Amino acid sequence: MTAALIDGKAVAAELRTRVTAAVRDLAENRGIVPGLAVVLVGDDPASEVYIGAKKKTTAETGMRSIDHRLPAATSQAELLALIAALNGDPEVHGILVQLPLPPQIDPHKVIAAIDPDKDVDGFHPLNVGRIAIGLPALAPCTPLGCVVLAKTVRASLAGLDAVVIGRSTIVGKPLAQLLITESATVTVAHSKTRDLPAVCRRADLVFAAIGRPEFVRGAWIKPGATVIDVGTNRVLRDGKYRIVGDVAFEEAREVAGAITPVPGGVGPMTIACLLANTVRAACALAGLPAPAL
Repeated sequence: MTAALIDGKAVAAELRTRVTAAVRDLAENRGIVPGLAVVLVGDDPASEVYIGAKKKTTAETGMRSIDHRLPAATSQAELLALIAALNGDPEVHGILVQLPLPPQIDPHKVIAAIDPDKDVDGFHPLNVGRIAIGLPALAPCTPLGCVVLAKTVRASLAGLDAVVIGRSTIVGKPLAQLLITESATVTVAHSKTRDLPAVCRRADLVFAAIGRPEFVRGAWIKPGATVIDVGTNRVLRDGKYRIVGDVAFEEAREVAGAITPVPGGVGPMTIACLLANTVRAACALAGLPAPAL
């Protein structure tokens, strides 16, 4: 069996289309133009590329893109002052501070300073807590995208055995919480997990987010399972750099029922979910019901 490819680009494009329609409705019927403020401190090349992609897609949906680029020497106090100003700005509905931050700035204090109702990254402790107890919240974009992709294969995840490999606060832990909300049976595996291959082999859903290139082998996958590969790793092969995931793709696709490619799987969903979160935040701040995205 050769696995069906889960086309993250296509799913993300469909979500952006729905977001664009929701933005148009808000502008025409409510006079609200959702505004996303992105703050970049320093000049990290990878962050520059990501910010550029966010700005482009934000504009394409009809939202207002508000960029703040600060020098690498910016102090924590200066950054916190900017966040306070954005919190109080009625034209800003979503705030995203690009990580990583320079060493003189504590990212935990920065994230905690963002108004949780404008926290479109979903990292504020209040949003983390809301997700943990099953309340409506702005969810982290990459985990949210993973769940959306999994549900393109199985509309309901209820009762399925899901294994999340990786326990980071950015992907692994929030993804596990979102899957619990979907009524999946969830195991969070990590570097200390005993017999990780056996743990994976029982899973209907495998989410690989460990940050190690091609770590998950095809022999670990249950026949017919859905595999969502969150990894993005740059490796040197035959004198050229390639981007590969955390799953040995060619091996896994011969066993799995469906699998995300890298690139072209989870990556496009992250920005699409960010835009969806911004629309949700704009509606909530205006006292409007959340749109069906």
